[in-house]
Amino acid sequence: MFSNLQISRTLVKRETRMKDSNKTVSAEAMQEEWALIRAAQQNPSAFRPLYDKYFEPIFRFIYRRTADQNLSGDICSQVFLKAMQKIKSYEFKGVPFSAWLYRIASNEVAQHYRENQKNRVVSIEQTQLGNLIDEVEVTNDVSLQKAMIKAIDQLKPDALQLIEMRFFEQRPFKEIAEIMGLTESNTKVKTYRILERLKKTILQLTKEGGRAPEW
Repeated sequence: MFSNLQISRTLVKRETRMKDSNKTVSAEAMQEEWALIRAAQQNPSAFRPLYDKYFEPIFRFIYRRTADQNLSGDICSQVFLKAMQKIKSYEFKGVPFSAWLYRIASNEVAQHYRENQKNRVVSIEQTQLGNLIDEVEVTNDVSLQKAMIKAIDQLKPDALQLIEMRFFEQRPFKEIAEIMGLTESNTKVKTYRILERLKKTILQLTKEGGRAPEW
């Protein structure tokens, strides 16, 4: 646990960054992927097609949380090493194989910050920040954007990760649930509660100019 985590922000204004695709995966594609997984479970040398398919999105996932290319590469390598070592224990749960990889990546990033006691990086694009403000149904202006950033600073790790994946990376609830080890319904409930608290916090900050409490 790292409840005393402090967050350093990277407010990205460029809108041309590469983003993970969140399109629904077809049943045929899932079957093809499952065939690759079964092959890798039987022979570790057959893991390479999965590595080639998912290296770039996993790297981007990590980079958004580190803003360090070399560190991201190191963590990414560790993620795929652990995935290859644990591939025999993988069970299909109705979501793409990438969700399992993202879960390993999330744990590796958390472990890095826990061991090094460094500030957590949060990459937020300007449009994403505006979309989140719209989601909590408050007027989107400069003062509220600043208040939202302060409110995000106060999120505990699990709440922050949920907001990141849902609103900054536009991931479906089912995938987020798998990554975070939750049920899909619980993920939706938690998201709603976090949004309600964010709304109350930013309104409090804009009225009082104070510091939001941790929750």
